[in-house]
Amino acid sequence: MALALLIAASGVAGAITPAQVLVLGNANSPLSKSVAEYYARARHVPAAQVLMLPMADREEVSRQEYESQIAAPLAAFLKRKGWVERILVIATTAGVPLKIRGGSDAASVDSELAALYAALKGRPAAIAGPLRNPFFGKTREMRHPDDALYLVARLAAYSFSDIRAMIERARQARNRGVVVLDLKNYDLEDGNSWLKAAATRLARNRVVLDESSAVLSGLRGVIGYASWGSNDPHRKERDLHFTFLPGAVVTEFVSTNARTLAEPPEGWRLGVWGNKSSYYAGSPQSLSADALRQGATAATGHVYEPYLQFTPRPQVLFENYLAGRSLAESYYSSLPALSWMNVLLGDPLCRLAD
Repeated sequence: MALALLIAASGVAGAITPAQVLVLGNANSPLSKSVAEYYARARHVPAAQVLMLPMADREEVSRQEYESQIAAPLAAFLKRKGWVERILVIATTAGVPLKIRGGSDAASVDSELAALYAALKGRPAAIAGPLRNPFFGKTREMRHPDDALYLVARLAAYSFSDIRAMIERARQARNRGVVVLDLKNYDLEDGNSWLKAAATRLARNRVVLDESSAVLSGLRGVIGYASWGSNDPHRKERDLHFTFLPGAVVTEFVSTNARTLAEPPEGWRLGVWGNKSSYYAGSPQSLSADALRQGATAATGHVYEPYLQFTPRPQVLFENYLAGRSLAESYYSSLPALSWMNVLLGDPLCRLAD
């Protein structure tokens, strides 16, 4: 009865409900506890589906720490509860380790957790390298057992205030505004063609497409933004001064934009490779969490080098998102690989209401 009521309350046939969400927190992090409690209350996630595990209270962990502190106890919990199939979404919180150090086996914690479902179904994959995402390119709601993954999104930003604002904007999301697609002014591999393809898949009045050398800034009514970020040589500023609408999603072709969620010094600016004095957290590149501070509701990123072919496809992300899919489904349908470097910062249940 409770599950049926939640489905009815969602107002969308087949929509993911709070009853299908597990909130994962770090019992050793007060911030993680606060975020988990706030989100569960805001989204009506049952208290039994908030799991606080004792983990290392730092962003980077070893593969052994990930397995023993996160993956193994989470898997045991899901099996004990009989929730392996029922849970579709895992919302990690600020304070849960962000990335797993290593060589070919390095990855984001969230992307590894996305692959946990297949392992629980007896189909574990090799740890090294990316794993094919079985939901890539799908244009329907995600479901088990057809889709062998968990949709994992991270409720994290620079501060609890930022996270709370992000969650509240997600609850207010409406299907309006424009998607801004800012290309580099020369053809580079596939990225520009993906941005152009995004423009062709959306209604003309929903798109701003720029192919010039200019870096767009100061635009209003933005519901989506995709670009090369700091990989555009003309991009100099962290803040593009967009007015983002509630529900706005930002995605950029940047290698290390989710390398940290620790806020940089106020005076830090985008730098250049080779000039280590311009680096922050080991890189001169733009940061995904900046977009959340500036008013976006969600942002994609990468903890280590993902290579361009394994970054989200904006043409799939925005087509599905503006068609009414949830943020989590839209993101994972745009993502070629799991067990890799990718991170989604945002409320997985965010959906653009008509």
